[in-house]
Amino acid sequence: MSRLALAALPRLAGRAGLVLPRYAVGELGVGIVHLGAGAFHRAHQALFTEDSFGGGDSSGVGPSGGGPSGVGPSGGGSSGGGSGGGARVDGDWGICAFTQRSDDVLRALGPQDGLYCVLERGAGAGPVRVAGTLREIRSGPHDPLGPAARIADPRIRLVTLTVTEKGYRRGPDGRLDLSDPAVRSDIAGLGALLYGPAAAAYRPRTTVGQLVAAMAERRRRDAGPLTVLPCDNLPGGGRILRGLLHDLCVQLPYGDSLSDWIDTQVSFPGAVVDRIVPAATDADRAEAARLLGVRDAGCVVAEPYRQWVIEDDFAAGRPRWERAGAVLTADVRPYEAAKLRLLNAAHSLLAHAGALAGHRTIAAAMADDGLARAAAGLMEEDASPTLNVPDGFDLPAYRARALRRFADPALGHTTAQVATDGSVKLPLRLLGTVRDRLAAGAEPYWASYAVAAWMVHVGRRTDHQGRPLPVDDPRADELARVAGDFADAGQLVDRLLGVRAVFPAELAAHQVFRALLTEHAARLLASGARAAP
Repeated sequence: MSRLALAALPRLAGRAGLVLPRYAVGELGVGIVHLGAGAFHRAHQALFTEDSFGGGDSSGVGPSGGGPSGVGPSGGGSSGGGSGGGARVDGDWGICAFTQRSDDVLRALGPQDGLYCVLERGAGAGPVRVAGTLREIRSGPHDPLGPAARIADPRIRLVTLTVTEKGYRRGPDGRLDLSDPAVRSDIAGLGALLYGPAAAAYRPRTTVGQLVAAMAERRRRDAGPLTVLPCDNLPGGGRILRGLLHDLCVQLPYGDSLSDWIDTQVSFPGAVVDRIVPAATDADRAEAARLLGVRDAGCVVAEPYRQWVIEDDFAAGRPRWERAGAVLTADVRPYEAAKLRLLNAAHSLLAHAGALAGHRTIAAAMADDGLARAAAGLMEEDASPTLNVPDGFDLPAYRARALRRFADPALGHTTAQVATDGSVKLPLRLLGTVRDRLAAGAEPYWASYAVAAWMVHVGRRTDHQGRPLPVDDPRADELARVAGDFADAGQLVDRLLGVRAVFPAELAAHQVFRALLTEHAARLLASGARAAP
């Protein structure tokens, strides 16, 4: 069977139940560089960008947010979208996506001219669609030019990131982790950047290093202003990323001048992103081939629901994402807190406790009445009282929808996938709720249960029937060493509370929190015990 590619689009145009790009894909200019070309980006930001092309006016807004950046009609005409068919988009908002670790996405999408399909699963699922906004797929580790040189192109006006929480290389204090070997390597290697072209000087190993190299080269070329928009589950992501770049700059010779340039030329808006995107399986790829009539090695699977809340602070224009349903706002913080402390926290609870109970998927964990009660209790009793939600934000409806999404068996989202990088996610998703409830004189019962489930997961590494559980975490070796051959729940809790990269000293010393953790961990460790209290 032939591969999905630009040349195949005309043949696909007549297939029923298939949505194709409504613009001339091959003529779409690149104005966005994205770091982290994984499935989530392809199912989320890339589709929002593609859907922003529809309509009858320009496809972008200018730096002030009030005027068009294009001069002609946007894509909204015929279907098909091959290199010569469909309406032309004049906004130049195509995407150059760089891999960050593995080049699997490059191998999958390179031969397909960046095209891929999206299969929606669950209630309200739409038809299969082919997306075309990824006009370049490149290797972050191996591309001859690298992200820095591509970002320094004056035609690039926007950089987006989905590198996961651990990709920011933050230390326990939230600043750039200067003890990280990759960060130290970048500090040593980037010094020459202020004296010559970035691409010829050094290939940065970290995302922050790549961005600092890009800023140095962009300044050298006088390439104009830029927006850097992080799209990870990181509260205050834009502000944090700006600070991390400054942390690296001050380690470089004359780096203060580069920091000053960043302050005047680059904006760092925050964002909230939400869509459940489970890993595609061989069965998914087989279904995609049946629906398309061609083979797609890079198909992605997603739920129908998607959300994007964006701080409207752009230095060099942006696509009209509001056309696609994105919310542009002056303050994303209330949305960030709601999503992290409700949806993401409950997701982590279901992942770790569900894995301990022997459940392979999040939906199976939700079918366990005790775990479903725990997830609902965490959101309603612990997290909701800590939130200041925006006007019109319906908390009960948000919680109910999150539980329905978790319970949908069509997604097949695995507990192992959601449990990945738990030591990095835990402080962002759960510990803020714990701290706020303790400060209010309340007992964070369900939030502590979620933390205890993570402790037992990384400490015992088997489910309640003794089957091995993987621990995919950047601190996996450290956590195993710290937990060691613990004697009982109290010892496990005390040892893991001593990991300062996860637990601040003040919180670790709180006796109410420790007692709750020990109570839950003892139950979870009991031979044959089910995971839910």
